[in-house]
Amino acid sequence: MANLTRLNPVHEMVGMRDEMDRIFEDFFSRGLINYEGYGTINLDMMQTEDDVVVKASIPGVKADDINISVSGDTLTIRGEMKMEEETRKSDYHLHEIRQGTFARSVLLPCPVVVDKAKADFENGILKLTLPKAEEVKPKTISIKAK
Repeated sequence: MANLTRLNPVHEMVGMRDEMDRIFEDFFSRGLINYEGYGTINLDMMQTEDDVVVKASIPGVKADDINISVSGDTLTIRGEMKMEEETRKSDYHLHEIRQGTFARSVLLPCPVVVDKAKADFENGILKLTLPKAEEVKPKTISIKAK
């Protein structure tokens, strides 16, 4: 004799709601950024009166293996974490340190002057200082009283 299962529409709707919540959370949590490669680069981006400052956490990567570019209003940080030759031949019991290429692109909040940008890399933290373009810097207008 065949087993009959009673249809429970409430259970089906709860599952559909959970799936829709996951889809919307994934979509809106990404924002206007693009990830490529093995994983994400954690970023902080802030504005001062004169600059856009970006800090990126990129542990285990040498400064020579990082490439930074700005195209239009998009900042892209690319790099590669290389595996040591001696560890490739080992038998791992646990292997969680990632290697390979990575990239992250993020929209800048305003136009910047790329030629005057500064990049510092220390202790796995990349700090970019991107001067704002003159047209977006706040201007003051003096008032003459009569």
